[in-house]
Formats: sequence, C-alpha cells, structure tokens
Amino acid sequence: MKELGRRLIVRKVCKIAVLLALLMCVGIDAVAARSISLIRDTEIETTIQTYATPLFQAARLDPSAVRIYLVNDKQINAFVAGGQNLFINTGLLMQSRNAGEVIGVIAHETGHIEGGHLTRVHDALARNTAENILAMVLGAAAAAAGRPDVGGAVALGTQNVATRNFLQYSRTQEGAADAAATRYLDATGQSSVGLLTFFELLAGQELLQPNRQDPYLRTHPLTQDRIEALRAFVARSPYSEVPVKPEYAEMHRRMVAKLHGYLDDPVQVDRRYPATDRSLPAQMARAVMLHRTNKPQQALAIVDAMLREHPADPYILEIKAQILLETHRPAEALPIYRQIIGLLPEAPLLRVDLARVELALDDPALLDDAVRNLRIALAREPDRPFVWRQLAIALGRREDAGESALALAEEALLLGKDSDARYYAAKAEKMLPAGAPGALRAQDILQVIEHKKPS
Repeated sequence: MKELGRRLIVRKVCKIAVLLALLMCVGIDAVAARSISLIRDTEIETTIQTYATPLFQAARLDPSAVRIYLVNDKQINAFVAGGQNLFINTGLLMQSRNAGEVIGVIAHETGHIEGGHLTRVHDALARNTAENILAMVLGAAAAAAGRPDVGGAVALGTQNVATRNFLQYSRTQEGAADAAATRYLDATGQSSVGLLTFFELLAGQELLQPNRQDPYLRTHPLTQDRIEALRAFVARSPYSEVPVKPEYAEMHRRMVAKLHGYLDDPVQVDRRYPATDRSLPAQMARAVMLHRTNKPQQALAIVDAMLREHPADPYILEIKAQILLETHRPAEALPIYRQIIGLLPEAPLLRVDLARVELALDDPALLDDAVRNLRIALAREPDRPFVWRQLAIALGRREDAGESALALAEEALLLGKDSDARYYAAKAEKMLPAGAPGALRAQDILQVIEHKKPS
C-alpha cells in the first residue's frame, strides 16, 4: 500500500477522515477500524457519469446535482450518503462482468435516491454531505508539502454493534428500488439483465458468514422473492435482449483494465493482461502498472505505441503526460496537457495538472494561464483544499498578495483551521479594494467563522 500511495496518479487518491455515519454506510463491523480512500480519475469518472446521466434524467434528478465518488475498496459495494451523493467501490467495478451490471447497480441506487430511502437518517447526515466530508481532509502538512495524493487517514470504528446496520435498507425499500431501476432502464431503452446477473452473483454469498459477505449484500438485503420478481420483469420487458451499447462496453473494458493496472499486484496484472494481449485495455493496464512500479521508460514505450494508432485519445495522452509530470519532466508534459485540455476543456482534474506543470516550470510567462486553469477547476470543484493552495502559490508568484491570502483562507476554511482562515481572510480584506468580489468573499469567510458554534 505504501507503493500505491506514492504512485497512484499522485493527485488521484485522497485518504480522508469520515464521519461515523459514512463509515456505517459501508457496513463496517463494530470492532473494525478503517479509513476510506477516494480515487480520482477523469476517464473512470466520465465513464460512470455517462452511464448514470440517462438514469438520473429518467428519475427526474438533475445529473449535475448528484455527486459520484469512487471508493478504493476491493469489496463489492455502492451506497448513497448525505442526500444525492453516490459512492461506488472499485471492487464492484473491477468484479463487474460487463457494463450492464454497473448500469444496473447505478439504476438501483438511483431508485434509493429518488425514493428518499435514507430519510430516517437525514438529520444525522444533513450537516455532513459528501462535500463537507471531503473538506475534512486531514494531513494539511502533507498537502502543503506538495503531496495532494496523500492526506491524513484516521481509523474510526463503530462503538456499538447495532450501528453496523444503521443504514441498512428494508426489504420494502429494496423492492421499491428494484422496481424503480427497471423503470429507468426501460425508459432509457436498456436491458435489466445486468442488474439480474449482478444480484445472482451476490446471491451466492448468502450462505457465507455475515463478516465474509460483501457490504452490498449486508446493507441491501437480498431475497429470493426479489430475484424472482426481477426475472419475471426481464421475461416481459421488450428491452431485455437489447445489447449494451458498443461504446459503453468499450468504456467498461478500459475502466476495469485501468483499475487493475493501478490497484493490483504487478504479477496479477501480467497474468490478467499478458504482453501477448494487444488490445487497447490490456496495453493501458500494463502501462499504468509499469509506471507505478518505477519503470517509466517501458510504460512510455507502450503508451507511444498506443498513440501511434490513437493519436487523439485524451486518456492515453493523459497517461503519457502523467508519467512525464511524475518523473520530473514538466517541459515535455506541458504541450501534451495543453493538447488534452483542447480535447477535454471541462475536466477539472486535468486543468489542475496543467497548472501544476506550469508552476513546476517556474516561468513567469505561464503564471496567468496557471491561475486561469486553477480558477476553472475550482469553479467546478470548490471543495479541494490542495487546489486552493496551488492557486495561492500562483497568485503569490504573480504578486497578487490579497488574492493569494484569500485563496489561503479558502484552503484553511475547508480544512477546518479556523484561526488560519480568520488570519488570511482578515489580511485579504485589508489588501483588496473595498467592495471588490474578493473583499466581499473575505468578509463572508470571517462571518462564517464568527457564527460557528463552539464544538
């Protein structure tokens, strides 16, 4: 795990301290103590969002309002927390056999969101949405030292055995979510077979001891009646024989391959994706595995071979740019990141990486663009302390001392460092023109801190 923490896409893994309610969401035993690790990857997030958007629309949910998070956990699980926040384990994605199973799970969880099935714990979670949880990152020192990938991790355990099932759905709610899922899938012209095969996969665990079952089965009680109801629906649905869209199937293969490449032992990656397998997903898996095991030249050779056949694939380009950035070759990474941004202008993670390259080059001519890229990223994801820190650095180098102080205040506020937030906000308010947006935001931060209730 130490090697994983060091090499896994640097800015794409963030260990966070989570609240007890969230820990209970993942079915942690009372005596177990764990931390939750979130993975960031533009291609994988885009894949899940592509699968989910039609389902959210069918459920009359605003796709932009539902936040999706990838949990680095080998167990099969997916859960909803804090309202419209969907968490999906990498284990579920990696063990899924096709895109239809992932889509089916998303449809089912969407049913829980639309049905408001966690209303009994709404008050407990109301003040602790996923955005606030993510803001509670520990390890500010690590982030300040330039390690955005590794925040603090804290082991939190439940204190009462009853809390393990605090967020367990009832059989009635599960049946309602199943019915909603099949309705969404039919509405979008997709088959429910994937949801059925996923349930059949989990049904094989029913004879296992509860502590050996995947959390999804423990928090989503599965009954034979539910499986039979789903089989009956599949038998009569006009869409059951509709195959998964070819582009969805390819996205699934690439997503699974990248996850194996990033997370599996190298021997397992070689076994699953041998050098004789010349498919694009296999090459991607081997490239990322070689990179994280300190073999950048071998990884680049595979990436360059892929780019000869797919020169405009932004995600293959991203692998190359990432390797160059993380092996201290920012000048070579710069034009590639610019090319990627031209292909994916809305991707906040890539905007941050481009800014990191521009800052690493320490060229005053690049500062304006670095600031612009960081502001674009923060407009999409304002709850990332590391990005505020990078913005403060860029603004400081540009001699915008007031705006730099404001960015440091934003970072401190997200990290719960109220005294630092108060100091930097007051500094920003004094330095920025009265009535300017920055000065007004500094006043807002000061008011937020002033009105915080003492814990």
